[in-house]
Amino acid sequence: MVSKNELKQLAQLGQKKFREQRGLFPVEGKKAITTFHQNGFEMNYFFSLETAQIGGFDATKIAVSDMKKLSNLSTPPNVWAAFSLPKPTHFALQNINIALDGIRNPGNLGTIIRLCDWFGISHLLCSLDTVDCFNPKVVQASMGSLAQVQLHYVDLLDAFDSYDLLPVGTDTNGKNIYDATISQNGVLVMGNEGQGISEKISAEIKENISIPVYGTPAAESLNVAMATGIILAEFSRRGRATQK
Repeated sequence: MVSKNELKQLAQLGQKKFREQRGLFPVEGKKAITTFHQNGFEMNYFFSLETAQIGGFDATKIAVSDMKKLSNLSTPPNVWAAFSLPKPTHFALQNINIALDGIRNPGNLGTIIRLCDWFGISHLLCSLDTVDCFNPKVVQASMGSLAQVQLHYVDLLDAFDSYDLLPVGTDTNGKNIYDATISQNGVLVMGNEGQGISEKISAEIKENISIPVYGTPAAESLNVAMATGIILAEFSRRGRATQK
């Protein structure tokens, strides 16, 4: 059994301050929960509407009304779990380095994490004002990929200096991505959904790349997650062409 007070506290994990206080984050749905468990995340709570087991852990059965209180989804899942927040790790240079500058939409971040997982990128730099990756909406949008991609929230300029990375901007006026190459120590910077790359980062950028337009679209730009996917696909396809 679980007390009403404990359920109330667990329901608060949707808010960052309570996740940090408890050192826990919520995951919903059997597939996502299984993925986090298989990747070594410590499961502290496991609730289900019916008898269920994941990795030897038996779920505590709760009522539909209690699941609705825990869930951040409009239609609550059959299973819900809370895992321990992972301990910070050191950033590792990738074949393709990506930095997110002020991404605020949870769905966009979750999708970018999923893309990084798909293209074999396991470390991702994020500015301090990028949305928390353990936000339930980010976790949900990542479809389990957050279990395999480590996000590092840092001052981006400090990180670029520390790892000797040269920021490459993504801008509509940049060089055509299909003709462009980036240096071996380049880092692709993806900017905020509405404002783009921040002024302090832009001031350090010497080179920009762009995704060409084929047609006369009504849209002025691409969604940041869509753009990230196109860029990762192109550089991955080429085995990441580099400048000599």
